[in-house]
Amino acid sequence: MATLTPDVAAARRLVVKIGSALLVGAGGLRVDWLKALAEDVAAARSRGADVILVSSGSIALGRRVLGLPAGPLSLEQSQAAAAVGQIRLARAYEEVLAPHSVTTAQILVTLEDTEDRRRYLNSRATMETLLGLGVVPIVNENDTVATDEIRFGDNDRLAAQIAVTVGADQLVLLSDVDGLYSANPKEDPTAERFAVVDHITPEIEAMAGDPISGLSKGGMKTKLMAAKTAVAGGCAMAIMEGSVERPLRALAKGANCTWFLPEADPQLARKRWIGAMKPRGEIGVDAGAVAALGQGKSLLPAGVTGIFGAFGRGDPVAILGPDGAVLGKGLVRYTAPEARAIAGHKSGEIEAILGYPGRAALIHRDDMVI
Repeated sequence: MATLTPDVAAARRLVVKIGSALLVGAGGLRVDWLKALAEDVAAARSRGADVILVSSGSIALGRRVLGLPAGPLSLEQSQAAAAVGQIRLARAYEEVLAPHSVTTAQILVTLEDTEDRRRYLNSRATMETLLGLGVVPIVNENDTVATDEIRFGDNDRLAAQIAVTVGADQLVLLSDVDGLYSANPKEDPTAERFAVVDHITPEIEAMAGDPISGLSKGGMKTKLMAAKTAVAGGCAMAIMEGSVERPLRALAKGANCTWFLPEADPQLARKRWIGAMKPRGEIGVDAGAVAALGQGKSLLPAGVTGIFGAFGRGDPVAILGPDGAVLGKGLVRYTAPEARAIAGHKSGEIEAILGYPGRAALIHRDDMVI
C-alpha cells in the first residue's frame, strides 16, 4: 500500500526556508525568482494558510555591497555584511509581496531565543499575533550579533525550530538539491532519491553529504537535523530543488522532493512536550475554572485560588483542582509574585494591579495539557 505524501496545497500553517544560493546569484538578488515566489505565498494566503518565510541571504547580499572578497569571512566581517544585507533583504520581500496586498514583518532570532523559555514564549506570541493579523513574517538568524557559540549555523535548523514553535504542519526547504539520495548523485550515478522517509534511521543519517553550494552553509546533514526536529514536533518536512519558477506550485504538482513524515500532529506533539516537563510550581483553581478548562478554555486569573512555589514566566506548573488533585500542566505567563497579585481578579484589572498591561490568560490553552 503506497504511503500518502503531504499536499503542500493543503497546508494549514506553512514554513518555507529559502537558501542563499536561490536568492542571490552572480548578478545579485534574483528579483524575478523572488517575484514568482511571492505569487506562491500570495496563493497560499488566499486559500487561508498561514505562511512564514525563513530566509537566508543577508550576508550574501551585504558582502557584495561592501565589496568583501570571496571565500570565508571573519565573524566581524559576517556581522557587518549581515547588517548591510538584512535591510536590503527585508525591503526586497516587502516590495515583491506588497502588490499582492500581503504585509510583511521582520523577525531576527538567535539560538538563545529558542533555548530560553521566556524568550521562546515571547517569540511565539509575537509570531502568533502577526499570523492572526494576516502578516507574513520574514525570519532570519540575527547574524549581526550572533557568535559561533550561539549560532544556529544554518537556516535549515532555524526553520525547523520556527516550524515547531508556531505549530506548523508543513515545512519546505527550498534548496539546491531535489531531495535526499542514497549517495551523492553528482558522484554516484546509481544514487537513488527517497520520495518519502517515514523514520530517520542511523543508515539514513549516514547518507548525508557536504554542502554543494559555495553560498549556503547547510548541507544534507543539517537538513536531516532539521527533519528530526520538525517531525518530532508533528511537522512534515520536504526538501526540494527550489530554483524553478514558483517552487511551491511545482511541489504541489509533483516536483521531485523528499518528504519526511511527522510522528504526530503539531498540537499533540506540543502537548506531549509540555506533559513531560517537571513542574516548578503549582496553581490551584476553583470549580468554575475546572469546568472552563474541561471545555478547552485558557486559565484566567479569576479562577485561581492559590499560587504555590517560586517560578518564572514560561516555567511549567501543575494545575490543581479544588480537591488538590493534579488536573494538568501548563506554561505560565506570569512570575509567581505576579500570579499571586492577580489571582482571583478579572483580566481587566491586571493593568491596575501590576502597573502595566498584561496578558489576559494566566496559562493559554495552547500552552496547557489537561
